Amino acid sequence: MTSPRSIRFEARTLDRLAAYADRHLGLTSSSAAALLVEEGLRMDAHPGVVFRDGPAGRRAVLTAGPDVWEVVRAIRSARAEQPRLSPAKIVASLSEATGLSVTAVHTAIDYYAAFPDEIDGRIDAESAAETELMAALEASERLLGA
Repeated sequence: MTSPRSIRFEARTLDRLAAYADRHLGLTSSSAAALLVEEGLRMDAHPGVVFRDGPAGRRAVLTAGPDVWEVVRAIRSARAEQPRLSPAKIVASLSEATGLSVTAVHTAIDYYAAFPDEIDGRIDAESAAETELMAALEASERLLGA
């Protein structure tokens, strides 16, 4: 639930905020300010996480590279493939396989722990997009006789 607050911004900041909202369909200056404050607080609480825009929308990303959801999905995959591995071994294995530091992997884990619905939703959306893409590719191959 939101509650109204009065915040004073410098004119230059308001101009930049309005420009940001104009570049992001569906945002007003007010909703953009709320989004950016929330993201700033999340970045403060989770050093090593930033937010980036992309074709699938705005998402949490490790400064070291991949999206947080990608790291979480890789951890789940490693756990499914080798269920007896200890948590430390899974983290070390993922670190070795991806080139991410152990600290970066833990940063993704910690962010996931704080915002599981966000990351689970992103994983579900990406999985659905991959399924749709595979179906389209198979249809194209059938059409072309490949």
